[in-house]
Formats: sequence, structure tokens, C-alpha cells
Amino acid sequence: MSYNIAVVGFGLTGRLAALELSLVHNVTVYEVGNAQALSSAGRVAAAMLAPLAESVLCEQDLALMGLDSINRWPKILAQLDDTVFFQQQGTLVVAHQQDKGDLQSFAQRLKPLANHQVKSVNRFEIEALEPEFAGRFNQGLYLPCEGQIDNQAFYSASFNTLQKRHVQFKFDKKVDIACKQLLKSYDYIIDCRGLGAKNTTCKLRGVRGEVVRLHAPEVSLTRPIRLMHPRYPIYIAPKPNHEYVIGATEIESQDSGPATVRSTLELLSAAYTVHSGFAEARILSIQTGLRPAFSDNRPQVNHEGKVIGINGLYRHGYLLAPSLVAEAVALIK
Repeated sequence: MSYNIAVVGFGLTGRLAALELSLVHNVTVYEVGNAQALSSAGRVAAAMLAPLAESVLCEQDLALMGLDSINRWPKILAQLDDTVFFQQQGTLVVAHQQDKGDLQSFAQRLKPLANHQVKSVNRFEIEALEPEFAGRFNQGLYLPCEGQIDNQAFYSASFNTLQKRHVQFKFDKKVDIACKQLLKSYDYIIDCRGLGAKNTTCKLRGVRGEVVRLHAPEVSLTRPIRLMHPRYPIYIAPKPNHEYVIGATEIESQDSGPATVRSTLELLSAAYTVHSGFAEARILSIQTGLRPAFSDNRPQVNHEGKVIGINGLYRHGYLLAPSLVAEAVALIK
């Protein structure tokens, strides 16, 4: 049976929901911003798929859900008319000699995930994985199941595909989910507003993320890198054409303003200690975003009448969104 369905919010979960639903149903997308979605947390993110690394901070069931989502991503991307970079070559976690204790602590907090094992690597194994790290690090961890996608390419490609499927878009449109007229017009409403739902969703807060996107022709890394550091652990996610997204794990703040000089210097300085080639990189953008999170940092799929809500993905947007959207779509009968 085909339904008339409204998807409210055109961030990461909204795009995934619209892609899945538009295969069968008539879909209309409402978005408070414009088509570019520049303030969307999913557009700012590094889009790493890191269930093992994230298991240090999240429960085991969420990490296992992340493994399920990784398996879903290739099928999702295969729907798109444009090619989107996706790779699953693992994550390399490294530390400078003085931060060896932080690396050991990180290793001890990793949770077991089925048959996916963490491998301790020495300087020679690190060099085999990333030849440009020769002589830079003596110890590290290799998390082979992990990967990433190019989030900006996904945003563009998903919009193009949905347009070709004749999905209707209503941009610059603020929607009241409880509006009687909206409820009357659609069989189901998928609420993907993220922080836009803060005024009506209990205990939802924003968690700040900051990323720098660089073009670094002198750097050739093939997989996401995490640098252990007691004050500012960072990640470096390689994208196509020698572009790299560099960010910190999280900042417990609801400030949506521009990045500070201090945080930018810390990110770039740490990146330089990982690879000196970043010294000549060009800064393409410095972005900040607020990720929606509940007090327990666990996502929720809620169903009340015609409304199905997906929210609270915290720092695990790309890791968990495909599985959560599948859960939400399964509620449509």
C-alpha cells in the first residue's frame, strides 16, 4: 500500500528516510532551512563509521547497531545516481610516546564486538598500513571493521536522486508537528528535526562539534586516523582528492557560534604532529555544528499516532542512522 508521507527535517536522517520511503510512497519533505542544509550536523560531520572506537563511550548494543548500519550503507549508496565515496579499510589509532598511557586506557575500554578484533600494531605494522607514518609512531591500534563516507557528496547525491524521484520539497518552512492540518494531510509524519524539536522533546540538548576541512596535496592517508591525547584527542578523516576533515571528539556545549582561535589552533597543531605535510595544506572551511542528544546519549525512535520521531543520535549520526531509519520505516503498516 502506498501512503502520503511527510518527512520533516532534511538532515541526515531525513534524507535517509526520504530515500527509503520514496521507493514505495508519495513523500513530501519539509525543511526549515534551504536546500543547502549548511547548518545540518550531518553536513558538518566527518562521517566516520567507527563502532569499535565509539564502543569506548557507548553501550555494546549501540556499537552492534553500528555494525549493522555499516552493512546497510553500500546498499543505500547504490540507490543514488551519483557516486559517493565509501571505504571500509579500518581505523588506525596512534599516540606519541608521551601519550602511551592514553592509548593503553583506550584499548582497555574497547568492548568486544562479535568477531571483530582489535589489533595492537608496532611501528613496522603502522608503516605497512600508512607508509607516510614511517618513523612517526611506535605503537598503535588497528580497528579493521571501520570505515567512512563522504558526507558532502552524500548530501548532494541524495538530493539529486530524490528530485528525480519527484519527491516534493518545501524549503524555508517551519512545521508544527502537532498541527491538525498537517496531521490531516498525511498518513504518516516522520519527525527528523533534530535540535529543531528541542522545544517539544524532553531532555534534548545540543553537543557541539568543530571540524576543519583541508586540502593537503602533500598528505596521502588511506583511512581515518585517531590521535590519542590527554587534552585534545582528534580524528583525521581522508576524503577524495587529498581533502581531510579534522575534528575533536566532542565539546559539551550548546554554543552554535563560530570556532574559537584556541580550538582551531589545537586541531591544526595536533594534525601537524601527526603528519608534517599538513603545514602546507589549504584551509577549505572551519565549521561548527550542534548534534542532538538526550541525557543518556542514546537515540530514540518514538511512535505516537501518525507521528514517528527519530532523534538523539548524538555523535553517532552516520554510524547509527541507517539502522534507526529502518526501525522507523518498519512501523509504517
